[in-house]
Amino acid sequence: MAWRKTYDGAEPQRVNKWLASEGVCSRREAEELIAAGLVSIDGVRVAEPGRKVERGQTIEVTVAVGTPAKISVAINKPVGFVSSQPEGEQVPAARLLTKANLIGGADPMPTSRTSLAPLGRLDQDSRGLLLLSEDGVLAKAAIGEESKLDKEYLVGVRGQINERKLAWLRHGLELDGKKLKPATIDVVEPWRIRFILNEGRKRQIRRMCELVELEVVDLLRTRIGPLWLGDLPEGRWRALTAAERDALVKASK
Repeated sequence: MAWRKTYDGAEPQRVNKWLASEGVCSRREAEELIAAGLVSIDGVRVAEPGRKVERGQTIEVTVAVGTPAKISVAINKPVGFVSSQPEGEQVPAARLLTKANLIGGADPMPTSRTSLAPLGRLDQDSRGLLLLSEDGVLAKAAIGEESKLDKEYLVGVRGQINERKLAWLRHGLELDGKKLKPATIDVVEPWRIRFILNEGRKRQIRRMCELVELEVVDLLRTRIGPLWLGDLPEGRWRALTAAERDALVKASK
């Protein structure tokens, strides 16, 4: 099995950097593939990790048959589970990845030895769309410093909502002495607000609401970039498709 593409960039680029930008693998993984003799340019094996590809040249990456696929999943996380490393008696969201909770198929299935990292925070008191993955390229796309993926939330609040508070939420608040990026904020019900954020500070929405005297009573993440929670039932999970993975990587740039 092989991946093949002709480079059309204006300037020569390091092979490992281009493969990472195309979502084929991470830079480190590209270097490992080069060392294993699995990368070629115009039919000639690439021997040096620093080799550059030029416009019009074709790169081919050969993937050995039997190479394990990287697992990426979407979970509708309920309240009471933590997305990150559990502390004390906390229960990690990865515990939900059982065959009984699976919607559709998954090949391969995660096992107790599978190391799936959460791609973004979703605290214990929040629910909704959570991505877990062992794919380094996808992780960079979702939570890397240069990622352009936005996230959408429906937030139930207690307290008076008015235009002055909404204006502060949209633009003007600071957390930990640092100004927040502008946010898209809309009232969708008398007590529910839609937040669309382009950053992911710790407990950001709850802290934003506290600053304008609103108490969060429910927080549901409905979207990460082009990926929607949709009708995935609470507590259930499904494997991410190759098309969804590629769409997330593309939208992050």
